[in-house]
Amino acid sequence: MAVRLDKPWRRLDATAVAGLSGQLGVYQLSDDGGTVRAIVRVDARASFGLRGELRRELETRGAGLFFRLEVNHQPRTRWLELMMTHQTDHGALPAWNPPEDGQSLGRLSPA
Repeated sequence: MAVRLDKPWRRLDATAVAGLSGQLGVYQLSDDGGTVRAIVRVDARASFGLRGELRRELETRGAGLFFRLEVNHQPRTRWLELMMTHQTDHGALPAWNPPEDGQSLGRLSPA
């Protein structure tokens, strides 16, 4: 598995969300199909897993966003890895992640 999430971006709309599973995992949101704005983990507390959380994002943030996801049964660990990688690559957390998301991050030096 690659350290960075390298799946293709998909437009966040009702059709895309309806086709998603209710599994655990992580996803990234982008406002333009290229700049990561949020990295989110979906664990057992989420109703309807990835589908439910991305439906909530669509309802809350509206149309015009893009997403990519990864089904993962250890979403917290994968989320931490993605957050550390993003911080290493960009010098900061994604703009839409709250500051407290970075409080327990370690350092990662991906190749």
